[in-house]
Amino acid sequence: MKSHGQKPHPGYIHHQDSGLVERIRETVFGMQDGMVSTLGAVTGIAIGSGDLFVILLAGVAIIAVESISMGIGSYTSSRSERKLIERMLDEECEEIINDHDREIIELKEFFIQDGWSESMAQSMVEEASGNRALMLREMAYRELHVSPDSLEHPAQNGLFMFGAYIVGGLIPLSAYLFVPLPLATYVSIVITLGGLFALGASVARFTKEMWYKTGAHMLLFGSVALFVGYLVGVLSHTLSI
Repeated sequence: MKSHGQKPHPGYIHHQDSGLVERIRETVFGMQDGMVSTLGAVTGIAIGSGDLFVILLAGVAIIAVESISMGIGSYTSSRSERKLIERMLDEECEEIINDHDREIIELKEFFIQDGWSESMAQSMVEEASGNRALMLREMAYRELHVSPDSLEHPAQNGLFMFGAYIVGGLIPLSAYLFVPLPLATYVSIVITLGGLFALGASVARFTKEMWYKTGAHMLLFGSVALFVGYLVGVLSHTLSI
């Protein structure tokens, strides 16, 4: 048993004060989608047109439009979820105020269902019933399966998604800024697939999975998008001949 004076384990995620841990969904989703979408599009355009200006213009347009779209989408979806939970909490608070006795009975039943003895459940209910905030927190957790202290932050989610998409999208496009065609297309593919693998492998730091498995998993999905973009580019090039 951990003593009160024992320091928390620095390697445990729940002891780390990191914004990245809280925003890992937006960071991974944004970067992966940025790399995959941009790679598939610019590869197809590069093969189909062979025009550097068109490739760069299309790449910048895709990154600009999609990053804004993804950021707004993350914001609005997170806001909708937060508003829904807030309404559920308001309704639960009203029930605690207007039908206090029934809520006490329900809370005691939840405690017993979770494995507490009836005597302990009764003691905890008596303690919670005199504190409305505590009563709401317990009912929210046990009946609504939400935590009032862990609601979504829509603006932060949107900004993380927006920034992550831009970073991911610039990886496949960067090759065309420094390497001449047609070599740039192959360099773009290599560095993007490497970036996808590295992103997947880095997630293993938080999930404790095997890094090469998470890397290969993300690499697989990137390869699918690349294959589609390649087919579109070849078809476009063939039809234009």
